[in-house]
Amino acid sequence: MKICVINGPNLQLLGIREPDVYGKITLDDIVARMKNLAKNFKNLKVEFFQSNNEGDIVDKIGNLYNSGCDGIIINPAAYTHTSIAIYDALKAVNIPTIEVHISNIYKRESFRQHSVTAGACLGQISGLGITGYECALSALVDYINNNSENSKE
Repeated sequence: MKICVINGPNLQLLGIREPDVYGKITLDDIVARMKNLAKNFKNLKVEFFQSNNEGDIVDKIGNLYNSGCDGIIINPAAYTHTSIAIYDALKAVNIPTIEVHISNIYKRESFRQHSVTAGACLGQISGLGITGYECALSALVDYINNNSENSKE
């Protein structure tokens, strides 16, 4: 099984960007924790991608179609609130996706309290810090295992 974790703009600045909102954990820390968690699942490969550019994220999602990717975890960051292009890409590839946000977007500024992209996802995890990524990985693996054609008896 292969899961792709996609992170949007400014997430490479975790640890220094608004530590009162996002904490002091870095993107490298998230990658390390996700790789460590992935060891608990048989035959699970986790791939990571981060870009500040909407088009690169859309291209990455599109390239996942027929790539052997079984699931996506995405933190679109600021594009959450604006990107119909990311929404459309997620809908087009039809790969099970969970949206993750480190902060609780519903407790933040009003413009951050709506997700354009969540409607293309199985679900959304918001406000659990980086633990949200770990919850998303576990939930996505469970969803894929319980909904794949191979799991039907």
